[in-house]
Amino acid sequence: MRTKQQLAQERLASVLGRRAAVRAADLARELEISVPTLHRLLAASPLPVLVAGKARRTRYALRRTVRGDSGEYPLYAVDASGRATQLATLSAVAPSGSWMALTGTDWPLIEETREGWWDGLPYPLYDMRPQGYLGRQLARAIQRELAVPDHPDVWNDDDILFALSRVGTDTVGNLILGDTACERWQREGLSTLEPLREASTAAAYADLAEQALAAGVAGSSAAGEFPKFPARRDLPGRPTPHVLVKFSGADDSPAVRRWADLLVCEHLALEAVRALPGVAGAHSRVLSHAGRTFLEVERFDRHGPFGRSPLISLETVNAALLGLDAHDWTRLADGLVAASLLETEDSARIHRLWWFGRLIANTDMHPGNLSFQPLSGRLHPAPAYDMLPMRYAPLTGGELPASEWTPPLPLPRERETWLAACEAALTFWERMAADARISAAFRALGSRHGQALRDLAERV
Repeated sequence: MRTKQQLAQERLASVLGRRAAVRAADLARELEISVPTLHRLLAASPLPVLVAGKARRTRYALRRTVRGDSGEYPLYAVDASGRATQLATLSAVAPSGSWMALTGTDWPLIEETREGWWDGLPYPLYDMRPQGYLGRQLARAIQRELAVPDHPDVWNDDDILFALSRVGTDTVGNLILGDTACERWQREGLSTLEPLREASTAAAYADLAEQALAAGVAGSSAAGEFPKFPARRDLPGRPTPHVLVKFSGADDSPAVRRWADLLVCEHLALEAVRALPGVAGAHSRVLSHAGRTFLEVERFDRHGPFGRSPLISLETVNAALLGLDAHDWTRLADGLVAASLLETEDSARIHRLWWFGRLIANTDMHPGNLSFQPLSGRLHPAPAYDMLPMRYAPLTGGELPASEWTPPLPLPRERETWLAACEAALTFWERMAADARISAAFRALGSRHGQALRDLAERV
């Protein structure tokens, strides 16, 4: 007859396989043995058991493989000088989820995550996954090689882990997951072509746009829906050659003309937003070639040719650290202040930016369009991006919106914030109305909105 210890040994894998982050007392109780016997059992077991935590906080889990990998991945962080160091180690655990300790790093944590146990992936990895236009292009490019679905929105956590560990070399922020991806990043750094020279940049962008439309762009997963491609250009005086380039179609149809107008408007909005106290905007410029309009936006998570800095979206921060049922930037910012993750003045900056967006008819201010730079366990607003009057984007099918937008009014407590945002918004509408790169009809609309907002400001 088998002893109780032998029976416990046989059941250990199945019990751990059903429960992750289990305490010794709970595990011993389920195996019907004492805690000292459990410790001897674990010491002698050939199972890949993960032990994390100290003293009463010690938890146990069964490591699991991921698509043939061991399920253990080093996580590297690239600093502003371009040097990579290991930040942490991620371990996939059964039956699902992972363990990775982020204590002592810049990443903010809440009590539930301080011990390193995650129901899914550690939250900084979710913004690294392929997203938007470039994400879909990347997924289509690697689906056969890596046996992942051709649309990243349906990827599960293991798909994300496996793909990032193979091709995640140019993701949002400064993290690289796994040795294979890190080695690939090192090779790419050694073999990278020279940045585009200024004289040939516009023509090169026209070629890259054709390539992006024809075959997709592998290697980058920066989020966004507008057609775009990553590039490196040599622009004297700028801190990095790394840019993302959005582009319009090449014909002169009403829908394409409107998208071209909106690209110019985004550039003007990113300039105007800098008038808001304490608010920065991504550096951008507009180029034209071969019938296309290009908006070049400099990446603020890149420094020099190889340096990087961390970045996280409000969408991921809310899901991981707040869990609020809200999409309003101001409500989420106030929630971060209440959780001691954001300074009050930084929340005030977000309030001003949010009102600026509303006053330039930006109807696409979802939580993925605002980001933060983590530092010493707190969050700091990153420069503004994707700020434009999306109320006037072409509808599905190519039709242009028929009705005009009406500027919103503030509640009494929002008056000062509204007025500050209004001043910057007026600058935007005035510059839009005067910019010859924008079609005459859209310039006229900007002039009307500027006058309407000016009249409204006198009554607020």
